[in-house]
Amino acid sequence: MARAYLREVGLRDGLQMVKTDLSTERKIEWIRDAVAAGLTELEVTSFVPPKTFPIFADAAYVAQFAITVPRLIPSALVVNLRGASDAFASGLRQVSYVLSASEAHSLANARRTSDEAAAEFERIVALRDSLGLVDTVQLSCGIATALGCSLQGHVAESRVLDLAARVSAAGAAEVLIADTVGYGSPGQVERLFTHLRARLPELQVAAHFHDTRGMGLANVVAALRAGVRRFDASIGGLGGCPYAPGATGNINFEDTAFLLESEGFETGVDFDALLALRSKVENWLPQERFSGAIARAGYAKPLHSAQ
Repeated sequence: MARAYLREVGLRDGLQMVKTDLSTERKIEWIRDAVAAGLTELEVTSFVPPKTFPIFADAAYVAQFAITVPRLIPSALVVNLRGASDAFASGLRQVSYVLSASEAHSLANARRTSDEAAAEFERIVALRDSLGLVDTVQLSCGIATALGCSLQGHVAESRVLDLAARVSAAGAAEVLIADTVGYGSPGQVERLFTHLRARLPELQVAAHFHDTRGMGLANVVAALRAGVRRFDASIGGLGGCPYAPGATGNINFEDTAFLLESEGFETGVDFDALLALRSKVENWLPQERFSGAIARAGYAKPLHSAQ
């Protein structure tokens, strides 16, 4: 059976807009339970200014715990050189940076243009290399608002491809295409990933979809058709971007895993354990809105999986 890879991003993207604080102890429990449910990739925190995002003030501690967990590949998000330096110091071996293809979103989110943000990624690569970590730390670069922007509107596909080529040349081991505000349609998604893989055939690509307008799982299928096998998703569909109006939840992790299994892809997920974790998170974050059909209907092994 073919393999598809899911990275759970609830501990980062899911928490960056929640109304309830989550203790470090519960974050640790989240990580342990996720690994017990068969998850192997987690974005465990974000190295951002704690004055802006106090929920991530424990980023170093959470990261240092995560790297000790067997079978887990933890990662963290950084938005600038300072955050990258802190992430490298934590011992993480997977670090993600994000820039925006939309100039309006880039200025709102990072107070810099897209080109300035790309230059910051190049500085992060140079810092990693100067620390002697080139063989031990992999850098991923996400391209936000790649399929449209609620501040700017249309985002040219050529702009996304050019940014992907630039960060790939700089040293990105992976480029993550993010539909930050859920504007993408299946046809648009399939075209973009097809053109991206044609232009940069050696590059590892991944997809980060939001289900803002109900297109998230349809876009996963479209990306699969274009050859994508790596996806971000969040338990309960938690998440959003505070600097992009209308940027509500990520695609739901449970439903995405079920879709992939139904399409004949192995995910390694233990659904009973995953749904038990979701119930815990719902109790921990009672003010948040959770999505998901599998949580409502229950999990049943797909009867007709694609071969």
